[in-house]
Amino acid sequence: MIERYPVLSKLCLLAALALLFGSALLRAERDELLSRIDSYPHTELVERTEAQVIDHEVGLGALQKVRGLWRFKSSERLTGTLIRYTWQVIDGFSSEEVFQQLAASVEKLPDAKQLFDCQGLSCGHGSQWATRVFRQRILYGRNADQHYRVYSLGPGAEHRLLVYAAVRTADRQYLHVELLSVTE
Repeated sequence: MIERYPVLSKLCLLAALALLFGSALLRAERDELLSRIDSYPHTELVERTEAQVIDHEVGLGALQKVRGLWRFKSSERLTGTLIRYTWQVIDGFSSEEVFQQLAASVEKLPDAKQLFDCQGLSCGHGSQWATRVFRQRILYGRNADQHYRVYSLGPGAEHRLLVYAAVRTADRQYLHVELLSVTE
């Protein structure tokens, strides 16, 4: 599988390393990361945003409806810089393949710690992930084909990496990644 995605593997490693070496390096590497992903032949950038967030909720559990409100079973609230990327996976590749390759690259990092993982129906309703959590309607897909994972990165857990894969149809598959650089 690594040979099938050599550019993605390198770019995932660059993204994770950038997170570990501070905000100045993060800015430079982030721009390079974006250009490498844009040049990856089997993904197309749909949207990229960057914002300062206060008490941003990171889901560490499935979405569930409690007394009429959708909530995470478990979560944490963090403040910092949030960068969001959404790509469409094209050319017959699946979002699950790209998701698994990205996860494998991140898990090789020395300070990476997986905080939560779910797939399929165990994540909750895909429509809620798409609209309430990520605010990306195009991520709405089949509940059985979704994947979500959260990592803590850095020796002091200074960063969170969220990865979500969604399948609308065979030709409309998406990967959504969020990089949150935590500040005090």
